[in-house]
Amino acid sequence: MSKWIKKGDLVLVLAGNEKGKTGEVLSRKKDRVLVQGINIRKKHMKQRSQEVPSDIVSIEVPIHISNVAICDKDGKKLKLKFVSDEKGTKSLCYDKDSKTETYRTLKKPAKVK
Repeated sequence: MSKWIKKGDLVLVLAGNEKGKTGEVLSRKKDRVLVQGINIRKKHMKQRSQEVPSDIVSIEVPIHISNVAICDKDGKKLKLKFVSDEKGTKSLCYDKDSKTETYRTLKKPAKVK
């Protein structure tokens, strides 16, 4: 699910010219994510001073969050589910080889005094 994607996650591109490639999320702003090595465009930089010449640079452009999915290290798409235990810990889990594995902990339980 796209709402669980955040900086540092490994994602698989589902649509567009880069379909099938994987990369790490560098940043997320609302409904767009910047993925390392994905959706690279050329930008013409204007000369700002005598010391810095004009140049053409390659930059990564953000893509819509609906076009990416969280994946594992092998590049297989993960289907995450929300799990809460009796202690109050909330985490994202996925099934692998008929075992439930934790992807990330969302909320730690409150400390009781």
